Amino acid sequence: MTHAIRFHETGSPDFLKYESIELPPPGPGEARVRHSAIGVNFIDTYHRTGLYKVPLPSGIGKEGAGIVEAVGEGVTVVTPGDRVVYCDGPLGSYASERNLPASVLIKLPQYVSEQHIAAGFLRAMTVEYLLNRTYKCKAGDTILFHAAAGGVGLIAAQWCRAIGVNMIGTVGSDDKGKLALEHGCKHVINYNSENFVERVKEITGGKKVPVVYDSVGKDTWPASLDCLQPLGLMVSFGNSSGPVTGVDLGILAAKGSLYVTRQTLMAYTSSRATTEEMANNVFNMMKDGKIDLAARQTYSLADAAQAHRDLEARKTVGGVILVP
Repeated sequence: MTHAIRFHETGSPDFLKYESIELPPPGPGEARVRHSAIGVNFIDTYHRTGLYKVPLPSGIGKEGAGIVEAVGEGVTVVTPGDRVVYCDGPLGSYASERNLPASVLIKLPQYVSEQHIAAGFLRAMTVEYLLNRTYKCKAGDTILFHAAAGGVGLIAAQWCRAIGVNMIGTVGSDDKGKLALEHGCKHVINYNSENFVERVKEITGGKKVPVVYDSVGKDTWPASLDCLQPLGLMVSFGNSSGPVTGVDLGILAAKGSLYVTRQTLMAYTSSRATTEEMANNVFNMMKDGKIDLAARQTYSLADAAQAHRDLEARKTVGGVILVP
């Protein structure tokens, strides 16, 4: 008998239930992982609310780290006793143990702890593809990154500092601005007290930026376009304020022949070779001390609903984990 968080209908955090479940032996191609720590991410709230549709009833969570307990027929990528992490595959990481496809598991190097990596592997992998693949940031670039004090934003700030990129980060309070600066932001803009478009123009001497990274969505979309240089790239990778809808493509032409992309990590991790390459880049950044993924908030697995309440109320900063 093991325990897992499940939901039988979509809606508020109250629908997350801590349930006892029977876990069968891992099937062909599967591995059983006993979790040491489980990452909590904003995408989890999209599944819970129904913004991203999933069959019900459902488990929840995409990220976890722990020990391989057993493997099914045909599994060769991991063996029992391996320390592993994952951020893809079927929903269901909010569990003390689970079976999942072994193909999504990545072995951990000795210098990375399970609790440390679980607090930010999905976020770090997101930053890796945003800065290395969606738009290849290089030393000397000045970029705009919304929600700079969030889980992804703080890792992005550290990564940018390490590679010499000047990150302008937006935040919702002066305290969050201070945190973003401490993690590597070159400039911060409190969007509750400053016009971020005018500040971006001021910081860049009127040149504006070649790329905007936006996980906020509806609230920041129109003004973000005004921060871009001609032929600039608007990167949407989340919608914490609500999805962007009703886009008039003519606006992109009027504002400088802009490019727009809506990114997901899963498009990159569909290839195991790419996933391993990305993970190794993350591990190397951790090994060299260039990024720190340590959790800033820890909840018990049974308190997952409270973790979601705090996440949606913007009470959390940086990484959040559940511990079985």
